[in-house]
Amino acid sequence: MRRVYMDANATTPLLPEVVEAMCPYWTEHFGNASSIHRDGQQARTAVDRARETMARFFNCHDAEVVFNSGGTEGDNTAIFGLLHPGDHFITTSIEHSAILEAAKRLARHGVETTFVAPQPSGLIDPTEILRAIRPQTRLISVMLANNETGVLQPVEEIGRIAADTGIFFHIDAVQGAGKVAFDVRRIGCHLMSISAHKMHGPKGIGAMFVRRGTPIEPLLVGGSHERRQRAGTENVAGIVGLGKAAELAMHSLDDGTIYRLARMRDRLEAGVLALAGTGVNGVTSAGRPVLRAANTSNIWFDNLEGEALVIALDLKGVSVSGGSACHSGATEPSHVLLAMGVDRNRARASLRFSLLKTVTDADIDHVLQVVPAAVEHLRALSPVEAGTLG
Repeated sequence: MRRVYMDANATTPLLPEVVEAMCPYWTEHFGNASSIHRDGQQARTAVDRARETMARFFNCHDAEVVFNSGGTEGDNTAIFGLLHPGDHFITTSIEHSAILEAAKRLARHGVETTFVAPQPSGLIDPTEILRAIRPQTRLISVMLANNETGVLQPVEEIGRIAADTGIFFHIDAVQGAGKVAFDVRRIGCHLMSISAHKMHGPKGIGAMFVRRGTPIEPLLVGGSHERRQRAGTENVAGIVGLGKAAELAMHSLDDGTIYRLARMRDRLEAGVLALAGTGVNGVTSAGRPVLRAANTSNIWFDNLEGEALVIALDLKGVSVSGGSACHSGATEPSHVLLAMGVDRNRARASLRFSLLKTVTDADIDHVLQVVPAAVEHLRALSPVEAGTLG
């Protein structure tokens, strides 16, 4: 059976160039990057080169790049590393659980959080961030691209608000990295988190931009690794893989790959929306999609259970998602869609299609053959559609 993977926002496969770059650091150049002998220094050189690549990726100084285990650790570090009892924290109600759960924990330790709700389009209004600021506000955290809808947030405007008010600003860029051109200097953020496995790199490795002078306390203490900002022996192969993935991502932002990806997404979306009782989550009041990550489309299917459609499509060789992979198996509808004001039934009937950069026209053709048949079959079984719901 032909299989088409359209759950790239959950994870992505390693590109061949990334595998090739990593392989020597598992077997041949296996040294500890903190050792002073030749084997250790070969590893240290690889880490330093990857750090230089990540500095270009963020547009920052090498010393402002901190390697870690991924997006969750980066988000947690920004929050737990800056906030103390009595501080006030501003974030949004559509953030990843790595932010939302950290805020819940801090509530037990005297840190109050304001959760700014999005507009029905999924966009955060920067003026609502401004209104939420108090004298005690120490940190603002807003994601770059929503992991479920792909909606791009106005982080530059929020960065100006943070700068004008003297508040630290963190961006969860996990879903935007490699799909959206950004510049931490232009945005004006103090902290940014990314994860390799969302952009064709390995799992278990990520990086943070930490602006010089930001008084962040490390989550992990021990050795003097990462300039004492993150203790623990460096994952050299993972760091090399992240650096190569970032290098390839930068190329894809310049060579037309992202534009091609957006066209593929739009063709898929148009084909699915030709079905009755469908629509996009993340549109303006005029019905036009807002700016989104190039690969992401979140579509609702009336008179369906999204989970049933995920299973039906999987049986036909198409992998999609009902929302964040971090909540797989959850029975509750997406907190992101509910925060946008989407009806609970429609939220349950929504699927996320997130395309790989390697997607082909043949992949789109296959999905557009499979989805209508699956939708028609499931709707025929629906008690509402069949008229058997008493």
